[in-house]
Amino acid sequence: MIYQLYPYILNNNDFDKFHDECGIFGIYSPYKVDTFSLIQFGLFALQHRGQEACGFSVLRDGFIISHKSEGLVLDFFRKISNSECYHGNAVIGHTRYSTEGGQSKKNIQPFFGEDPYGKSIISIVHNGNLVNATNIRNKLESKGINFISEYSDSEVILRLIQKYLSESDNSLEKAIQKTTIDIKGAYSVIVLMDNKMAAFRDPNGIRPLCYGMLNEYTYIFSSETCGIDSVGGFYVRDLLPGEMIIVDQKKSIQFSLFTEKKNTKKRICSFEYIYFSRPDSLIENINVYEIREKSGEKLYEQHPVEADVVIGVPDSGVPASIGYSKASGIPFKPILVKNKYIGRSFILPKQEMREKMVNLKLNPILDEIKGKRIVIIDDSIVRGTTSRRLVYILRKAGAKEIHFRSASPPIIGPCYLGVNTPSKKDLISYNYINKKNIEKILNVDSLEFLSMNNLIDILGSIHYCFGCFTGNYPVQKN
Repeated sequence: MIYQLYPYILNNNDFDKFHDECGIFGIYSPYKVDTFSLIQFGLFALQHRGQEACGFSVLRDGFIISHKSEGLVLDFFRKISNSECYHGNAVIGHTRYSTEGGQSKKNIQPFFGEDPYGKSIISIVHNGNLVNATNIRNKLESKGINFISEYSDSEVILRLIQKYLSESDNSLEKAIQKTTIDIKGAYSVIVLMDNKMAAFRDPNGIRPLCYGMLNEYTYIFSSETCGIDSVGGFYVRDLLPGEMIIVDQKKSIQFSLFTEKKNTKKRICSFEYIYFSRPDSLIENINVYEIREKSGEKLYEQHPVEADVVIGVPDSGVPASIGYSKASGIPFKPILVKNKYIGRSFILPKQEMREKMVNLKLNPILDEIKGKRIVIIDDSIVRGTTSRRLVYILRKAGAKEIHFRSASPPIIGPCYLGVNTPSKKDLISYNYINKKNIEKILNVDSLEFLSMNNLIDILGSIHYCFGCFTGNYPVQKN
């Protein structure tokens, strides 16, 4: 039977998504500000990029103080009673979804380095994934450099910078430049020291990083512009691929490229626009919401279908469904109601309880579905488990026809550049190349994916990483 191929899963629909990477945020001012509130706002705005854990490091009176724990941002900050102790002139923070290193508390960022007297002298936050971290860590450990984490490529970056600081007269710029020669992969990083802050991005610009201003002398770094917006700042621009920015207590800012411009090939992760980023963010000065809405318009142009209503899978499928509705004239209705208070996972040993969970997170408005021809749009189809479950909900509600549309091309490969993704064997489009087979598995009347040509047309002239759709990556895994 079809339903035995993809059994009900134990956790919610996040199981069947490309898991978000991480969010990083930083503020530097020559004067003391309410860094506790600012980092709380910034990390909360980036909560969608990681829900496992979060943390921050504050620069206060020349000392770096760190605090981190498992859990969601607001729950984490609510437990901190002595908030005034975290008021300083600079702060960096991180909201985590594990890509490397697993879920141990030892792997929660920021990571920090101490001097021989136990004083923290440097702290970093990182979004991305290195493809040669194991080799570098082994070499550093053979030279007597100790690591705290079980395995974290972010700590590898920290220990390299520490090593090169001691060899470069404590020049952060030189230490970062030497570090970037050694590391390979996707990385956006913010570094905090006792008198300056640096932000830098890999030569392909795979993971996003932008900067803005809170006022004329206070700088903000964030994975997305929504982080800058959250503290009342204004966006200046994205960091260039291979660019480093350093700000210091003298109110100065320094820009430099640590790789030759001719050797940098911009390859921004296309999934930032499809799913990862918040719809109100700008990535490379491109409006994420507009990209998602255009994808829905292109889906209708690709394969028109007659239907009574268009619905989007909350939340990331909604903009594409609105675009589809505009292009087709078929009315869009938000008739899949999402329970926003559901926990991240459930342990449900009995099949009966697992089946009841179908209606726990997404519940349809029955009168709007019964006897209707439905177009349902999601941002992507990964394993197919969630898609099939949604179709089950709609069939049970009495839908006459179901036409499924994916606002991205078929996913045929995993990502190892900062996103936790399933292996090839778990990807439905890799296992079933023939679309008709997937239609049968999902139990839909028709299925369409956004074509690669249309995705490229929507995104425009900037170069992107399409590795999960094509199997071709800008950085090859070791």
